[in-house]
Amino acid sequence: MSTNITAEAEGSAPGTQKQRSGRGGGKSDGPSLKKKLTGGRKLSYPVVLLIIAVGLVTLSLLRIVTGSNEVTSSGQYSAALGAAIPIGLAGLGGLWSERAGVINIGLEGMMMLGAFAAGWMGWQHGPWVAALAGIVGGALGGLIHAVATVTFGVDHIVSGVAVNILALGVVQFLAKLWFGAEGSAAAQAGGNDKQSPPMADMPTFSVPGLADGLQAVEKQHLFLVSDLAGILGALVSNVSWLALLAVGLFVGSFFALWRSSFGLRLRSCGESPVAAETLGVNVLRYKYAAVVVSGALAGLGGAFLAIGVHIYQDQQTGGRGYIGLATMIFGNWRPGGVAMGAGLFGFMDALQLRGGGPTVHALLLLVAVLLAALALWKLRKGGVIQAALSGVAAAGLLVWYLVTDTVPLEFVEMSPYITTLLVLSLAAQRLRPPKAIGRSYRRGQGT
Repeated sequence: MSTNITAEAEGSAPGTQKQRSGRGGGKSDGPSLKKKLTGGRKLSYPVVLLIIAVGLVTLSLLRIVTGSNEVTSSGQYSAALGAAIPIGLAGLGGLWSERAGVINIGLEGMMMLGAFAAGWMGWQHGPWVAALAGIVGGALGGLIHAVATVTFGVDHIVSGVAVNILALGVVQFLAKLWFGAEGSAAAQAGGNDKQSPPMADMPTFSVPGLADGLQAVEKQHLFLVSDLAGILGALVSNVSWLALLAVGLFVGSFFALWRSSFGLRLRSCGESPVAAETLGVNVLRYKYAAVVVSGALAGLGGAFLAIGVHIYQDQQTGGRGYIGLATMIFGNWRPGGVAMGAGLFGFMDALQLRGGGPTVHALLLLVAVLLAALALWKLRKGGVIQAALSGVAAAGLLVWYLVTDTVPLEFVEMSPYITTLLVLSLAAQRLRPPKAIGRSYRRGQGT
């Protein structure tokens, strides 16, 4: 019977509904399940390109009006890329798990295990082995979560919190044991109770000719052209090969989950495991696979943090697993949405590294304009209260922008988290999580 769901994924039609008609009076679960899995309206490529173009013009105008060149500088976007990748990998890991119906609050702990494993292996064998070790470390955390939730039916939230607490204790204990032991090779190489010895650099690449040319155009500060050159320059200059791998994982996840029979089966476990089992899907096996892959991706995100600064450090993840979870929700459980959310939060996070007081001040004007547009849209839709709140917030931000020249450093440090709350509050009305997410499932419920 598993061939039925494979045929559905590959688009075969004749006779399939008859095969699926069963015990429930002749109606099949297959077509309704497919409708749930395909989701609602999709953005066409012309619409996506139009949104990108409007965003680029908006940023260019913002740079000219405010005089903040950092808004579209290559340095800002290089830092944003580095900050976005670990968040995006954590969010992508959460997507794999939750598409199969398992809530994964333990992403932060899995990132910790990945970062520690990368630091442990990296100083001895180099950055590529560190990345592989991070994947294995995170996968082990995912396996623990899968055993607790899938096999024993533990509440998913409780299990995820337990993984986070367990991971924190394990990495701190092992750091003292392996990195900080007196007379050990790690201690002699520069390790201590809080960090690993340094590892070698991860190789980077630049596109010859194009990188220098874009940098020259960026320095001209031309409307739109220099802004585009600055953003593209960050994508072709001194880019880590690990970043390229992360991009490939996003693309691969899309095709694996939305363009293959394997992905259709996995997502059916998160929408209707009973219907999936009646079609021959081994629900428990797919849940296990999804949660282990989830941990592996989060572990790679943790490894990216350690490799980026050449060492593992205590508390290195800094809550990025939770922000990754927020990007997954903001992205509506889709790889493209996760990537967009990670890019946004990475941009705000990068401001902390580049003294972003003036840049955040410039963004106040942008947010004020966006809130004013939101107020008009809500008013047109009849949401008077929401329109009034958005309008008041827009007016307050505009006044703040006009009467100040910068924002306090403390606000800059809070900006990624404020962005998280703001974006989630605005996106909450259009979200559609998998229907069976968080529910315990026992083999045989569908028979």
